[in-house]
Amino acid sequence: MDKELNLSIVLVEPEIPPNTGNIARTCVATGTKLHLVKPLGFSIDDAHLKRAGLDYWRFIDLEIHENLQEFLEKYKDRPLYLITTKGTKIYTDVKYEKDAMFLFGRETAGLPKDFINENLDRAIRIPMGKNAELRSLNLSNSVAVILYESLRQFNFPQMF
Repeated sequence: MDKELNLSIVLVEPEIPPNTGNIARTCVATGTKLHLVKPLGFSIDDAHLKRAGLDYWRFIDLEIHENLQEFLEKYKDRPLYLITTKGTKIYTDVKYEKDAMFLFGRETAGLPKDFINENLDRAIRIPMGKNAELRSLNLSNSVAVILYESLRQFNFPQMF
């Protein structure tokens, strides 16, 4: 990864192994660090997780945190973006910092509501249609959308 660019994807309490495996694969392909915040809804050794990440899992730059508070304390000086359907800004309207960390919540519940409310100025969303049946996009798709927009803003430095 470009020494000046230090983006991170943070999954808070992920539940579905294939989503995390796909996200790990995307992180490896883009040189992005992956953080997992416990509790996890699966074991890191889960076959579904590894199958989704294929043979990329051994290349992942991974850090695991015991809980959200531990993560927040350790990275309190880094710019955080909360990706949520409750976001007040659209992801393309934000100019990201070179050391941005993108936080995504559980597939079934998202990020904690209190945490979102305390950080609304950093809450961003991906626009979706008005179909009442659609709660949100798939987690791994959402990560790819946000990550590639942030990389685009920096001209894809580690990709060429």
